[in-house]
Amino acid sequence: MPNNHNTQHASVAASSSSSNFPHNAFDPGVRHDRDDTSACPFCQIASVYTPYNPADPPSSDADLLNPEAGAPSPATFVVLSTPLLVGFLDIMPLSTGHVLLCTRRHRPKLTDASAAESLELGRYLRVLSAAVARATGVHDWNVVQNNGAAAAQVVPHMHFHVIPRPELRSKGPERFTSTMFGRGMREDLDEEEAAPLAERIREVVAEVMHEEAEAEAEDKAKL
Repeated sequence: MPNNHNTQHASVAASSSSSNFPHNAFDPGVRHDRDDTSACPFCQIASVYTPYNPADPPSSDADLLNPEAGAPSPATFVVLSTPLLVGFLDIMPLSTGHVLLCTRRHRPKLTDASAAESLELGRYLRVLSAAVARATGVHDWNVVQNNGAAAAQVVPHMHFHVIPRPELRSKGPERFTSTMFGRGMREDLDEEEAAPLAERIREVVAEVMHEEAEAEAEDKAKL
């Protein structure tokens, strides 16, 4: 049975004892050094998973999605990997398709991101939102980003959550309001379900990018 947790929008919850992340990497009660990249799980993910062209994603069995050395534990399911950004499924999602998007370099808060990173974050947040909605069939979602411990940031590496939100209004105001600001019930990520879901999101990211390129070309042709 999945392990349910009623939490606010912490980035990811505590990892298992078998993790090769520091044991307290996801502990909201521990204040982490914002400049200590050696203890940052997102830096580890970024260092292991190399960039690829999101418009032409690799297959699930490609080496760059299955690194032999340094692979994080729990497993990471990458949905986007560019020279500046990396996106992956949250290990304790609030809903199916809950993904994180972060800078590849260690940037503790949003204001630490470079101008180039900020531009790419804006672009791919939109692309990922469209891809996650299409891949999950859920067309309402939260985009959440926290800065600092007082704002519920657990991992001090700037990241955005894209959280699909299935319809809950018919289940009462308590369930509906629990989705505000990224709140909700968390469950451990099912790795057997995660692999095909991540593959589908990668595929749809490529579809969205091709569609946008075609639309842009058509717009230019009209000028």
